Amino acid sequence: MGDKYKIPELPFEKRPRERLIEDGPDVLKNAELLAIILNTGYRGEDVLELASRILQEYGSKAITKEKSVSRLMDELGIPKVKACQIIACFEIGRRFFMEETGKMPTVRDAEDVYEYLKEMSKFKKEQFRGLYLNSRNKLIYDEVISLGTLNANLVHPREVFQPAIEFSAAAIIVVHNHPSGDPEPSEDDLKITKRLVAAGKIMGLEILDHLIIGENKYVSLKGKGMM
Repeated sequence: MGDKYKIPELPFEKRPRERLIEDGPDVLKNAELLAIILNTGYRGEDVLELASRILQEYGSKAITKEKSVSRLMDELGIPKVKACQIIACFEIGRRFFMEETGKMPTVRDAEDVYEYLKEMSKFKKEQFRGLYLNSRNKLIYDEVISLGTLNANLVHPREVFQPAIEFSAAAIIVVHNHPSGDPEPSEDDLKITKRLVAAGKIMGLEILDHLIIGENKYVSLKGKGMM
């Protein structure tokens, strides 16, 4: 089956484009705004269903940072054109409306990290993120490093430290979720952490913490004395 359910074919009250024209963008939900970009659904999903699923499965913060077309295609089961539309949309928004330095979130402790990324507790797949901080603990970059079942072979230090070099970060916090809801670290979680900490010492970049997010709770490996 190909694309179906263009926006003009939806019932009027479900047409985000018409609502945008009549009432302005402020009344639209994120999924409705994304639906306008996508324009059509795909493989049995109307465009609103598709937009809602994309934001729910990938996470609204994560998808705004994603730069890999192939990864979006694989993880969300969407065609190349739609993956390109999504990445281009958020990239131009990021370039035009880059947050001023003074407005960047400050990450003082594990609780700040959890508040920033607690939406990860709802993800159905494991996601490994890197938070890159300046010398004043301001968040300067947020990267989705890997998706899928986490193991020591999947997360390479190069992928974690490359953004730190690119954005001149002073320190890194890594975070991933456990879709099972139990945030207790696995042996692989501990191996990954040990490997990253060792690589960070060589490069002069500190891994401040590794948070594991479960259902409405989290574990800080630093807080538990496990790194």
